[in-house]
Amino acid sequence: MLLQKPTTRRKFLLGSLLALPLSELVFKGITAAQAAEMAAPELADYKPIFFSADEWQFILAATDRLIPAGGKGKAPGALETNVPIFIDQQLHSEEFGSEIYLQGPFNTQAPATMGYQIPFRPQQMYQTSIRLINQWSQSTHQKAFHALTLEEKDAVLTQVNKNGIDFAALGEPNLKASQFFSQLLSDTKHGYLADPMYGGNKGMKAWIAIGFPGARASFTEWVKQHNVPYPLGPVSVKGERA
Repeated sequence: MLLQKPTTRRKFLLGSLLALPLSELVFKGITAAQAAEMAAPELADYKPIFFSADEWQFILAATDRLIPAGGKGKAPGALETNVPIFIDQQLHSEEFGSEIYLQGPFNTQAPATMGYQIPFRPQQMYQTSIRLINQWSQSTHQKAFHALTLEEKDAVLTQVNKNGIDFAALGEPNLKASQFFSQLLSDTKHGYLADPMYGGNKGMKAWIAIGFPGARASFTEWVKQHNVPYPLGPVSVKGERA
């Protein structure tokens, strides 16, 4: 006899909702977009699978400053769209960064035009950089990065971007702070704008904010309609509609 795991009220209701056709969802006052958002994990309840507890606090704080909520048109921020979950799940994947050649030799002082010259996969870059930034923050502000004020966080991230924090002086000569900033910013953007199936863009909120139609199959009727607002919401790869 198999024992079934207890289910929560939220999961039971969600399963019931997702089993209904779109017409019944609308009739019940719940849109497909709302059902898709409910299907995504709650950030506050999510348990990271790659990051340690301290690293997770850094990621939450840093991505929140890179894409804060309430921008132009009150767009959702990184936290509202589960960007940290996207980054955590990407880094947990063995395939992420596996294409990077790590046999060397590396010239860490080479110009950017010489390509990737870092003897780290992204996973190692994140762990090393977060440790060094928190170390610098503790020495400078007597607080870990996530405990700083919003203004202090912005100032620290600016210094990271401009190599104002010298990783070599902190014991890591093979990595520059700006290189980590570029990786973090790129992954944050990807998590914000990627299809929800990858863990971010919860409820397709980012797509709704920028008017992106997503994975709709045909746009032929709109090709010649210039300066006309597109009235249909986005569709995810899995067919979720917003």
